[in-house]
Amino acid sequence: MTRINYSSGATWEDKVGYSRAVRTGNIIEVSGTVAEDEGKVVAEGNAYEQTKFILAKIEAVLIRAGATLHDVVRTRMFVTDISRWEEFGRAHGEFFKSIKPATTMVEVSKLIDPRYLVEIEATAIIKS
Repeated sequence: MTRINYSSGATWEDKVGYSRAVRTGNIIEVSGTVAEDEGKVVAEGNAYEQTKFILAKIEAVLIRAGATLHDVVRTRMFVTDISRWEEFGRAHGEFFKSIKPATTMVEVSKLIDPRYLVEIEATAIIKS
């Protein structure tokens, strides 16, 4: 089975030793993704906008890997304030309302930078 790594070009990838996404056969795993663009935090303090930005970033790497959001079977959302679940959930729903992947939202004590409110992972399975 062929393995293909997809990079986003982030400096963290080489420092930490990971890829934005990895495709093995018809399965694509997308690494935890935060609202960062060219080293800058996007939509600081805005849970809804950070979630939308992240999901668009995930969608872009899925497309590069030969998938779409319709191939996503699971998302995992790590949030720093679960009381804001409706903001995270509203953005997630805008991307996945008709797809309805399995999902998890769990509160964590902190992410790598306190300005990040959410980190999202995704798993996609491309139909054979």
